[in-house]
Amino acid sequence: MVFLYENQTPAKTEMYKKLSIKDWAVEDRPREKLLLKGTRSLSDVELLAILIGSGNISESAVELSRRILASVNNNLHELGKNDVADLLKFKGIGKAKAVHIIAALELGRRRKEQSAADKVVISQSRDAADYFRPLLEDLNHEEFWILLLNRSNTVIDKMMVSQGGLAGTVTDVRLILKMAVEKLASALILCHNHPSGNAQASEADHKITQKIKDAAALMDITVLDHVIIAHDRYLSFADEGIL
Repeated sequence: MVFLYENQTPAKTEMYKKLSIKDWAVEDRPREKLLLKGTRSLSDVELLAILIGSGNISESAVELSRRILASVNNNLHELGKNDVADLLKFKGIGKAKAVHIIAALELGRRRKEQSAADKVVISQSRDAADYFRPLLEDLNHEEFWILLLNRSNTVIDKMMVSQGGLAGTVTDVRLILKMAVEKLASALILCHNHPSGNAQASEADHKITQKIKDAAALMDITVLDHVIIAHDRYLSFADEGIL
């Protein structure tokens, strides 16, 4: 209950109840703070608030952003798995704002992908995992990729072979060999993700790895590893001695 004193109007009372971002000190407003102190001074909530621009009738953009991030345990990788429909569940987020958020997250993903592309020599499983992680770690569906290498383990190209659902993807061995032969690859590294976060290899993972390995050997192409990306973890068949 809100009490009105003798010289206090409803409009003044409403002002006391809630302050918008415009009422904050200049150095506390996300946009102005970015201009004054740089991007590193902003929290994830404040950066998201800049993308959103405005909140709703009962929340500022910052408060709405805080609630959105709280829904994914303040994990940006988890937020990256959201689609437009997920974001539309929040009051104050329309299609335009949802698209802005999705686009910003995709730009971040592509930036990491380009950084990974600068590392062209694969000398250990971690190199392969670091190469693929920007592509796969925050997807909510499975994708199967191959990395094509020459005899010195320098990356020739990378290609997505198949895309599936939450629990799996169908991989065509013939398509993989066709790509490898066309690119004159001497070696392959296989990679797919587990959206569940479970880094353990399934029986199907073992079978497809052996099938590709046997078929590639006929072309004098070596399968060096199969890496499974599971959020911030990975499993390497080569490291585990199961290749």
